[in-house]
Amino acid sequence: MRILTSLIALFLLVNTAYGHDMVSLVKKVKPSVVGIGVYTPLGNPKNELRGTGFVIGNGHYVATNHHVLPEVLDPERLQEMVVFVGVGRDAKARKATIVGSSRYHDLAILKIEGERLPAMSLAGDDFYPEGSEVGFTGFPIGAILGLFPVTHKAMLASITPVVIPVKDTREMSITMLKRLRDPYMVYQLDGTAYPGNSGSALYDETGKVIGVINKVFVQSTKEAVISNPSGITYAIPVRHLRKLMRDNQVSE
Repeated sequence: MRILTSLIALFLLVNTAYGHDMVSLVKKVKPSVVGIGVYTPLGNPKNELRGTGFVIGNGHYVATNHHVLPEVLDPERLQEMVVFVGVGRDAKARKATIVGSSRYHDLAILKIEGERLPAMSLAGDDFYPEGSEVGFTGFPIGAILGLFPVTHKAMLASITPVVIPVKDTREMSITMLKRLRDPYMVYQLDGTAYPGNSGSALYDETGKVIGVINKVFVQSTKEAVISNPSGITYAIPVRHLRKLMRDNQVSE
């Protein structure tokens, strides 16, 4: 009986400690999480949240997905690309400029105006082993729920080629055909990301960035991903972000 009681006490102690570690980790990460969007002073609404980003380098740079960036900005409406800093209605928009981007790896680096922000540290280039527990924090469905960071826990379910098989060759795009010739490996997670999570940092138990969330497997339609998520999410390994940083003289 005493042995059983001791085992239960140890179990509770370990789980309580893990819980506190997660609390501390989320508290550490959240100040580095920002929104990526467009500011239209003559629009209604004025602010459009397009995805998530996280602070890197010296605190003046932000990493996100290439597909999160606006394709065009309307100069007649004085549109500007911005990064939203802060939480909820207290969030402020800072003007941002594109430093570098990669459509192939779906990554982009922005430089933001104003005071430096706390930056996240990057992990090395080696892949983390399958089964590793990870987290990601961003703005799922942020256009509706607002700028309130949400954290998800997940496991690295697989390291898999970026190309996803299709049922019929007619479904394949030119971009997919090019990737078939030289696919790169990405992380597959068992956690669920939603629209707005694109560009979120995928980090380990210490808060080091190991990848960038970039897509979720959609079973039917994009609209159905909210009510019927697949639970399969993909992330670009941080090695490709580090290379983009080096190519554009952004130091870690």
